[in-house]
Amino acid sequence: MNALSPTHILLQNVRRSFLRGFGFAAIVSFFLNFSILISPIFMLQVYQRVIPTKSYDTLYGLIVIGVVGIIIFGLLDFTRNWAYSVMAQGLAQRVNMPALQAGVLKSIEGGATAGGGVMRDITELRRFIGGHSISTPLDALWSIVFIAALLLIHPVYAIVAVGFIVFMLVLNFITDVLTRPAINAANEAQFKHAQEVAGSLRYAEVIEAMGMLPALASQWRRSEAIMLSYSDAADMRARMILALSKSVQKGLQMATVATGAFLVLAGEISSGVLFAGMVLTSQAVAPYSNMIESWREWVDAAAAWGRIRDLLESRDMRRQTMPAPVSDGDLVVENLAYVPDGREIPVLRGISFTLSPGEVLGIAGPSGAGKSTLARCLTGIIKPTVGGVYLDGHSTYLWERESFGKAVGYLPQAISLLDGTIRQSISRMQEGDPRDVIRAAQQAGIHDLIGRLPHGYDTPVRDGQHFLSGGQLQRLALARALYGEPKLLILDEPNSNLDTAGEQALIAAIEMARARGAIVIMIAHRPSVMAVADKLMVIENGVLKQFGPKTEVISMISPDARAKISDDKRRRAPRGRGET
Repeated sequence: MNALSPTHILLQNVRRSFLRGFGFAAIVSFFLNFSILISPIFMLQVYQRVIPTKSYDTLYGLIVIGVVGIIIFGLLDFTRNWAYSVMAQGLAQRVNMPALQAGVLKSIEGGATAGGGVMRDITELRRFIGGHSISTPLDALWSIVFIAALLLIHPVYAIVAVGFIVFMLVLNFITDVLTRPAINAANEAQFKHAQEVAGSLRYAEVIEAMGMLPALASQWRRSEAIMLSYSDAADMRARMILALSKSVQKGLQMATVATGAFLVLAGEISSGVLFAGMVLTSQAVAPYSNMIESWREWVDAAAAWGRIRDLLESRDMRRQTMPAPVSDGDLVVENLAYVPDGREIPVLRGISFTLSPGEVLGIAGPSGAGKSTLARCLTGIIKPTVGGVYLDGHSTYLWERESFGKAVGYLPQAISLLDGTIRQSISRMQEGDPRDVIRAAQQAGIHDLIGRLPHGYDTPVRDGQHFLSGGQLQRLALARALYGEPKLLILDEPNSNLDTAGEQALIAAIEMARARGAIVIMIAHRPSVMAVADKLMVIENGVLKQFGPKTEVISMISPDARAKISDDKRRRAPRGRGET
């Protein structure tokens, strides 16, 4: 990957920001661990100075010092937690939009759910950084403070603490070896299971209508069983080691007390040191014990960051970030070719043509010819393998998407709606001018229908859960494409579900777009809408066979070829419910 690529710079900045925050937290952790010494020092002084001398003044002084130490401890702990919170929010703010854009592009290439897990990964990573598990390595690092204190009390205490720390490190290593593969496999299986269920539920209506739920449920149970088997294996191994760790912690208390007893009997230390030694030893070993409990969170967070990084690097943030102005200009397609990932045969090969403002192009061809793929290349949804598509000199793929959205209107073959109101659906989820929304609805011939709804333009709609017929839904999507009077209008099978009145509204909308200087490209299976076209294009097997003025192209197509294309269109044309 290019060292100067936006993705590389983004990841580098994220790492630097994280390391700065982690370094600050490490400094705070050093003083935080020092403040923990207040408790054992207080106990030691009470046993060595207050009780033998029965001095109330000394006790009062120690209490004041202890309270101040506790306050300092609380402030330091708050400061460290605040630093983690800032780190988590900073990471989310830096990565959210690029990762979401990369997830959208990944979903386009790999299906609706292929990139959908990126936001879950960001949330998991943010929760981990803002939680307590991230502090465990820092507390373990600064346990040297407690070991140094134990050395001052007696070297034997330090040897006991170091021995238990080494044992805990061995347990952590064993935990990693035994659980990491199972955890990774469980996470991967869980992600695939969620993808499988979510992908199937998008077609809930078909599943219910044709009684497919029992068969799908069996598949879901099998994938869930695989996921649970990996998860149970990881949990069982982690629980076994955790149980051993807790047993060792219990043994640590007895070992510390026994060590102190031997030293007292040998006259090496006073009896007042027993409790202080036990507290310091527990504090020194505790972070290493906590590592075992927090190990899975570290593995999950590392896996989430790995997926985010790989997603960003695979996309490489190839789109421009500078908004480009929208103006009139030609649409130029130069030697366009597209080969999907995992395939060797191109879907499109050597497509070249030019359209000027105010021209309407109709695209025809048999099934699988590459017409819809061409539409996706024209809108910049997918990146051409070779060549390019340029509107007014700008690459439609590289064009910054928000400003490009003002220049293009797209009616895809598969229509879907985002959750919101009809007004939001038409205005592309923006707080647009109501006059622009109504104008687009009128051009699509759906304004009167919306006016008869109980809540008018504020009527809520949801993808897959709407009250509109196939034709009405298609006209609503047409209004969304017409919103803002785009310079480039691409319609993929815009009349597949329309009745006669709907087709007339569609033709009128195309003529209005042409009159205001827009470039209109339509892919139609039903030839009635082709009458409004100025130029025609015929694509077969991804190759441009004919292109030019409508009358010339029609005269060049043989009667047999026309009949073949017409029959194929009729076979592919979806049978919608029409309009009600």
